[in-house]
Amino acid sequence: QVQLVESGGGLVQPGGSLRLSCTASGFTFNSFRMYWVRQAPGKGLEWVSAINSDGDATYYADSLKGRFTISRDNAKKTLYLEMNSLKSEDTAVYYCAKGIYRGPNWELGRYWGQGTRVTVSS
Repeated sequence: QVQLVESGGGLVQPGGSLRLSCTASGFTFNSFRMYWVRQAPGKGLEWVSAINSDGDATYYADSLKGRFTISRDNAKKTLYLEMNSLKSEDTAVYYCAKGIYRGPNWELGRYWGQGTRVTVSS
């Protein structure tokens, strides 16, 4: 069955960096667009970033461009999110999610990881 397991969250000071990982199993990882989504305390889900199946195209929420970098290692079936210059407003649970193709577009699918918590605080 499809499994997505995030790791790498934790407590970091403002201005710091973290690298999140998401290890996938149960599907052909290199055939699917992958996503990062986050949920801040008391708020709704926010799309963060997406990456094409071969990693040659990446997409970001406008507010995060330049600070976050999404990448993937298809050989390791792992998705990454490098987060730099972190701000208190980046505090959230971060989820990776498998995409679903509904031609001609990719969308967030129903398979999500359990999330990893990121807290940005001094």
